[in-house]
This record gives sequence, C-alpha cells and structure tokens, in this order.
Amino acid sequence: MADTIAQFDKALARCRDIFVKKLTDYGAAWRIMRPESVTDQIFIKATRIRSLETKKVSKVGEGILPEFIAIVNYGIIGLIQLELGFSDKDDLSVDVAVELYDKHMAATRELMIRKNHDYDEAWRGMRVHSYTDIILQKLMRTKQIEDNAGVTLISEGIDANYQDMINYSVFAIIKLTEGDD
Repeated sequence: MADTIAQFDKALARCRDIFVKKLTDYGAAWRIMRPESVTDQIFIKATRIRSLETKKVSKVGEGILPEFIAIVNYGIIGLIQLELGFSDKDDLSVDVAVELYDKHMAATRELMIRKNHDYDEAWRGMRVHSYTDIILQKLMRTKQIEDNAGVTLISEGIDANYQDMINYSVFAIIKLTEGDD
C-alpha cells in the first residue's frame, strides 16, 4: 500500500502542477461552469480516451495521458463547483483556487486509501481501458443524478462519482507512467 500512496502522490503532483499553470494562464475562468457543464467536459475527455483506445491513432497528436490528467483536474473543479456553486465571473484568486483544489484532492486521496484497503488493490489487476469504461459509466450515473436535480433514493451523490472518476484516472496515470523515472 505504501507504494500505491507514493505513486498516487506523484500522479497527483503532476495533475496539480498542470492545474496551477493553467490557473495562472487563464485564471479561474471555469468558475462560470455549472456542475452539469463540468460533467459534460469530463464526458468529452473520457469519450476521447475511449476513441483513442479503440482507434489506436490520434490525429491531434496528444495521447490519452493528458486526458486522464484533465479528468482529474475537471473532477476537482466539479467538487469545487458543488461546494461553492457557479459564478458569473472569475471570482477566485490563484491562492484560494489552489487551496480549494488541495482540500478536495486530500479528501479524494483519503477515499482512495480507504477503498484501496477494502478492495485489496484490485485496480492493479485491471486494464487501463476498464478504467475508461468505469469512468464513462460513472458519467452516465452522474448525468442521471443531475437530471434528477441531485436527488437519489439509495445511491451516492454527484460528489462521490466525481471522486471515483478522479481516483480511476489517477490509477490510469500511474499505469501509463510506470517506469518513467
């Protein structure tokens, strides 16, 4: 498990670095996005991953790794938007946005640790394309919950689905970058 945590933290650092750089370039322009739009943005990324996994060719030149990183970052954005609600403008400083990112990432990391204990690191025996399919399934669930105005009878909420999508994406990043040192 210690190896998993170290690998997870390394992947998170990579995602966070990109988030901070884009935040510096663009500000928190994503604050105008309603949670449903964040879900759709993640859907675009996951659909592209599945397309590249199936076709085995990218005509844009970027592979699937940047898309999994984007799912992590949009998942955190989604959690922030669920907490704060959307805004009509970029209303967060870089420092506050990063503080919120770190808060939600820490909670998502803790969830991974608890689930990884219970599931006995089953993710290590999975294929990357299975993570993609699970993320797409969680997106379908999230869209249904959003269409139901966030109301569920027995199921976890939107936040739990975002966290699961983030964690499966981090597992994919780990698998795709193993041996890159």
